Amino acid sequence: MNYDVIIIGAGSMGMAAGYYLSKSGKKTLLLDSFHPPHNKGSHHGETRIIRYAYAEGEEYVPFILKAQELWNELERDTGKPLFIPTGVLSVGNKESNFIQNTISSSTTYSLPLEVMDPEEVQNRWSGITMPNDFVGCFEPTSGVLKCEESIKAYQKLAEMNGATILSNSRVKEIHIQEEKVTIKTIDKTFYSDSLVVAAGAWSGHLLSMLDLDLPLTPVRKTFAWFDTIEKIYNSNDFPAFAFETSQGLYYGFPSVDGAGLKVGRHDGGERINPDEVMKQFGEIVEDREDLIQFLNQYLPEIGQLKYGKTCMYTLTPDDKFVIDVHPKYSNVAIAAGFSGHGFKFSSAVGQALSNLIVSGKNEIDISQFSIDRFYN
Repeated sequence: MNYDVIIIGAGSMGMAAGYYLSKSGKKTLLLDSFHPPHNKGSHHGETRIIRYAYAEGEEYVPFILKAQELWNELERDTGKPLFIPTGVLSVGNKESNFIQNTISSSTTYSLPLEVMDPEEVQNRWSGITMPNDFVGCFEPTSGVLKCEESIKAYQKLAEMNGATILSNSRVKEIHIQEEKVTIKTIDKTFYSDSLVVAAGAWSGHLLSMLDLDLPLTPVRKTFAWFDTIEKIYNSNDFPAFAFETSQGLYYGFPSVDGAGLKVGRHDGGERINPDEVMKQFGEIVEDREDLIQFLNQYLPEIGQLKYGKTCMYTLTPDDKFVIDVHPKYSNVAIAAGFSGHGFKFSSAVGQALSNLIVSGKNEIDISQFSIDRFYN
């Protein structure tokens, strides 16, 4: 079977790429080892934060603003509510890079941001307690994305454009010869002119078939939902949040549709082999204890643990993404290593992958995500 483009991985980045490539007129095939959306990727867990005053560096801001524009388009095109305008509160020591980068990126790009002292934060949101040397940076225009619903929305549009999506189709072999791609699964062989690799924690293994060794490290991550006082922590009144503390960097969501407050830890994580069975939430005692100690200190009105889940991050050494073409094969585009902060960008990543395949360039500068940085 012959296609213009084959995409390996139909999760966050791959499904978005499938939409934009099929929209451009490319005959597109998406292959996934599972049935997306699923609990084997980084998109698992219903919701993700989207923020624009970016603590990880202001160089991300143009890309995230493009992503929000595309999320808005996706909502309009599907009629599905995918963005919840909760605002996002970033909390940390006022001298930290985390806070200073948030403030500087808002200033550079004229983004709305309210910088608040602990008393102001606690007067506005009674469920929060903060040390005196902390500040809160509140972005009123940011909020929460429904990640799994967003993947389903891109899937629907891609299929309407003629894309083929094959679930439970694990890739066993990749061959490129004279700019032609051959992909073999257990029982089928596919051919295409171009290839996109966006396979999350499996990207490193797949890219090794193309003689590319990227420093990608999959790790186990956990998050959980807790009982709440709905009048305090509901999504109409309480923001999504990120707290940089001396114990680590934590993030969370207000209670959406009465589900309870969701919280997780961004840093750390146990290195894993994605093909091995991952320990479920609670099998490691620290899963629960770590989140509870954070909540007791900073959100003390939270109640009992309801349940927890796991997902995977795929880390790069500098926590920056990989969005680039293969150094040897100009017809292969790669999206990998999103290091736990990639989903919010996935609309723009999908468009960028499509642009790299169609024209070899992207309107938003993505040079910071180049593969070359690992080899220079």
